[in-house]
Amino acid sequence: MQDITTIEDVQLLVNTFYTGIQAHSTLGPIFAKRIENGNWQPHLEKMYRFWGTLLLYTQTYSGSPFDKHIGLGIEADHFKEWLELFDTTVDELFSGVVANTAKERAHNIALTFEYKLESLGENKI
Repeated sequence: MQDITTIEDVQLLVNTFYTGIQAHSTLGPIFAKRIENGNWQPHLEKMYRFWGTLLLYTQTYSGSPFDKHIGLGIEADHFKEWLELFDTTVDELFSGVVANTAKERAHNIALTFEYKLESLGENKI
């Protein structure tokens, strides 16, 4: 199994992960609230840039990802489910240093978002 080394690998990771999100009974409806007109492509394109920047240092993403998560009613269990799905997706597709970095960064992002949402009174932990 290969590591994440190209933007095509990032796209495969993102597409596979968000296919799982859409089918997920708990997470799917949360994401669907923010996906305008059911058109996932703009979100996927943004995630290609986001993960490309984090994993391949493409420097193609700019923005504040946290702000998009305010007001969604995300709870602690949602973070656990998101991470389980993300880790499983990475492990099914890739193996190596960058794959491990992807999982590590996802966990750090989830912890940061969870803390920030809790501090805003948004997260019901």
